[in-house]
Amino acid sequence: MAAPVDSVRFPEPGRSPEPAGSAGPGVLPAPRRPGPVPWVAMYHSVGDCSDDPYRITVTPERLEGQLAWLRRRGLRGVSVADLLAARGRGGARNLVGLTFDDGYADFVTEALPLLRRWECGATLFVLPGRLGGDNAWDPLGPRKPLLTADGIRHAAAEGVEIGSHGLTHVDLTRADDVTLKAEVAESRARIEELTGTRVDGFCYPYGTVDARAVEAVREAGYAYACAIDPGPLTGPHALPRVHVGQNDTAWRLHLKHRLHRLRRRPVEGV
Repeated sequence: MAAPVDSVRFPEPGRSPEPAGSAGPGVLPAPRRPGPVPWVAMYHSVGDCSDDPYRITVTPERLEGQLAWLRRRGLRGVSVADLLAARGRGGARNLVGLTFDDGYADFVTEALPLLRRWECGATLFVLPGRLGGDNAWDPLGPRKPLLTADGIRHAAAEGVEIGSHGLTHVDLTRADDVTLKAEVAESRARIEELTGTRVDGFCYPYGTVDARAVEAVREAGYAYACAIDPGPLTGPHALPRVHVGQNDTAWRLHLKHRLHRLRRRPVEGV
């Protein structure tokens, strides 16, 4: 059963949330047509991909090539919060959301310098219940270190949006009610305490999502959430994303970008 889709609009500072193009006080604006679902790229680790059974790693060289491809096409990578804010103002045509799941330590050492070089923003989804740990949820390995609290604060200080990936990387569609609430609500509170900033974004571990998980995320106060391919649940709290990996050359990125725009039907509230 599809969860109800609600509107996500981020007004500019100092301005009222009145829709762009309003005819003025007392005059109702024309209904805003839903646009195509935004293109959001999903990354994980940036480093050595010689041992990569889950295909979650891109080399720094490949990431730089992918960011260069975006810029050559007149596109710019931004955080999901910035992407949705720009869409609310009608100005997101040349923006692409960049997300990095799990909070690997190599985000700060490898990805962040490249994002700065190419003047791109990003959203980093972290696991506050595994600070300084590793990806123990991947049985085949290899073990990759996760960011410490200081590493997350460093990324936030550099302008990276920090979102929640849950507490410990649990499949929320299989979690009991107590675990679901802790993974969604407690993780948000911990990150806000750690960074001193509001957390607007959530990312479903493994990309798995159902109506119950969507409702828990909405009730926890998140403005949006990212999945992979949520099907009829697609909306502000179940945004689809496109996996980007080591094999994605310029030509493959072009095809993925084009196919996304062709397949994704407009959705209210996104």
